[in-house]
Amino acid sequence: MDYLEYYDLKEQPFTNSIDNRFYYNSEQHAEALLRLKYAVSTMKGLAVLVGGIGTGKTTLARRMLDELDDGEHESALLVIIHSSITTEWLLKKIAMQLGVEDVPEDKVNLLGAIYNRLIEINEAGKKAVVLIDEAQMLNSQEIMEEFRGLLNLEVPGGKLVSFVFFGMPELDDVLSLDEPLKQRVAVKYRLKSFTHEMTAQYIRHRMHIAGCEKEIFSPASVEAVHMFSRGIPRLINTICDNTLLEGFLTKRPGIDRSIVEEVAADFGLTVSAGV
Repeated sequence: MDYLEYYDLKEQPFTNSIDNRFYYNSEQHAEALLRLKYAVSTMKGLAVLVGGIGTGKTTLARRMLDELDDGEHESALLVIIHSSITTEWLLKKIAMQLGVEDVPEDKVNLLGAIYNRLIEINEAGKKAVVLIDEAQMLNSQEIMEEFRGLLNLEVPGGKLVSFVFFGMPELDDVLSLDEPLKQRVAVKYRLKSFTHEMTAQYIRHRMHIAGCEKEIFSPASVEAVHMFSRGIPRLINTICDNTLLEGFLTKRPGIDRSIVEEVAADFGLTVSAGV
C-alpha cells in the first residue's frame, strides 16, 4: 500500500511534472493567457510574461501552445536550457521550429530562409508564433538585437512573427540590453504568488482531479501550506506531496497542521514576514 491507496487517490495529485489535466486556471493565469493571446492575435510582435521561480511560467507556456489553434497559427515552443547559446544557434532553432526545410548554415541565407518561410505562413492565412521559455537566459545584447531585426519584418496587418518571452524577473535586465527592443514590448504581465484563497482552491482542484472526494487537508493545514510555500505553486506541490506521504506513514486519517510543520522543517522552510 502507498499513500494513493491509503487516501483513495487514482494518481499523484502534486507532481511537479507538467500535466494539463491538473492545470489550475487561476484568475491571474486566465488573465495572463488572455493578454498574451491578444498580443498574438493582433500581431503586436513581442509579449512578455515574468514571474518568480515556481510560479507557473512553464505551465502557462505549454498551456498557451496547446490553446493556439493550428488552423490559425504556425506555433512553436523553444525552451532555453543554458546561457551560452549563439545567435546562429538560436536562429537555426527558430527556423526549424517554423518549418524551414534545409536550414542554411550561414547567417545571411538563414535570415533569408526565415523571412521566406514567414511570408509563406502569412500567405497561407496563418500567424507565426514562437514562445520562448526561460528567456532570461538569452543574456546577450547581440541576441536581443537579432530579435529586434526579426520584429522589423512586417506586413500591412502587423508583424510577420510574434514572440512571447516567458522568464524570471531578470528578463527585465536582459531586455534592457537593447533599449529599442524593450520599447517594442507590446504586452507585459507579471505572475504573482497565490493568495491564501487561491492556494486552498489549487489544493482542492488537484486533489479532485486525482480522484479524491473527501477533504483530506484541514483548513489549518492549508493555511500552513500557504505560509510555508509563500503561495508558490511548485513549493505547494512539494509540501503537499510530502505531507500525504507522511500522513500515510503515520496512518493519519487526514492532513493536519502539525504534519505540514514537520515537512516544512525537513525542507528547511520558514514563514516569511508578512505572509
